Amino acid sequence: MSLAPADWPVAQSVEQIAANLATVRQRIASACARAGRDPASVRLLPVSKTVDEARIRMAVAAGCHELGENKVQEAQRKAEAMADLGVHWSVIGHLQTNKARYVARFASEFQALDSLRVAEVLQQRLLLENRTLDVFVQVNTSAEPSKYGLEPAAVADFVQQLPAFDRLRVRGLMTLAIFTPEVERVRACFVRLRELRDQLQQTAPAGLDLSQLSMGMSGDFEVAIEEGATVVRVGQAIFGARSTPDSFYWPVPGAPA
Repeated sequence: MSLAPADWPVAQSVEQIAANLATVRQRIASACARAGRDPASVRLLPVSKTVDEARIRMAVAAGCHELGENKVQEAQRKAEAMADLGVHWSVIGHLQTNKARYVARFASEFQALDSLRVAEVLQQRLLLENRTLDVFVQVNTSAEPSKYGLEPAAVADFVQQLPAFDRLRVRGLMTLAIFTPEVERVRACFVRLRELRDQLQQTAPAGLDLSQLSMGMSGDFEVAIEEGATVVRVGQAIFGARSTPDSFYWPVPGAPA
């Protein structure tokens, strides 16, 4: 079995985006039924990278109240331009320390924490902003050198140090699947994250929440749900193919949707 590329037309109206959302939610429900799960246990995070303001406003009108972005400054510009919408913004791409101040200022969530230095800078900036931030620890479950994230063997020690950063509210783990159309190899990445989470929950510091698993994108989120995903990051299946499309089953750093 393989994952085949899909051709998603660009959604240009509230109605088209709403229809795509309904289709994605039905796919979530079907995957949950196969796995014996409650669809309410899976959170859909629409990913709006490269989507312009007009279509984001359509998406909010269609029912999107949280959005994921992978480029920090693009996300900040959108957050400022659309502050009237009350959107919760999630930064899901790699973060350089010199841009942490932007995330601390506007984001509700950061899904790519893989460095203590980034944690330190976020902590400092969040103190200045008098804010807290939900975070996911990013894990490289595919062992691909092109991907960001901690090696699985390094996560336990990393997690032990996170209580020092009280402005970061740890919610769980995040991963991107391997660069391949072979579904069982993709599935193995999700299985590895779930098993790692289960192991870490036995030794994690008291009060640290690792219950959430953010994994799965437009082409493979059903597989991720079957393996325990609680957050799926979906962009092209909602908004349509991008002008510079990245393969939906071949994620690269900075392109997680």
